[in-house]
Amino acid sequence: QVQLMESGGGSVQAGGSLRLSCVASGDTYIMGWFRRTPGKKREGIAVLELDGTTDYADSVKGRFTISKGNTKQTLYLQMIDLKPEDTGTYFCAGDLRGPWYDGNSPYWGQGTQVTVSS
Repeated sequence: QVQLMESGGGSVQAGGSLRLSCVASGDTYIMGWFRRTPGKKREGIAVLELDGTTDYADSVKGRFTISKGNTKQTLYLQMIDLKPEDTGTYFCAGDLRGPWYDGNSPYWGQGTQVTVSS
């Protein structure tokens, strides 16, 4: 059983930046970031495929960047130009299956809160 732990959330003003980290206790493969924002269902926002390609939700393209750390168990999400609508709880997921944005994954972290004020 792989455990994931996110960190790096916080409170920032609109236009600010944050970098989220996710550390896995074991090997995981296709990894992604999801978020749950107030009043909305969980949303897939970024994925890092096995071949290194990435994909993003339209709502974050050009502002968020997903990447792996030097150890393959670490995943990052660099977020710039944050907006109030980015407020929510952010989760990382490992071993995604099927369409990544569906969030079909056996491994989830507990989440880290991001709050963006206007």
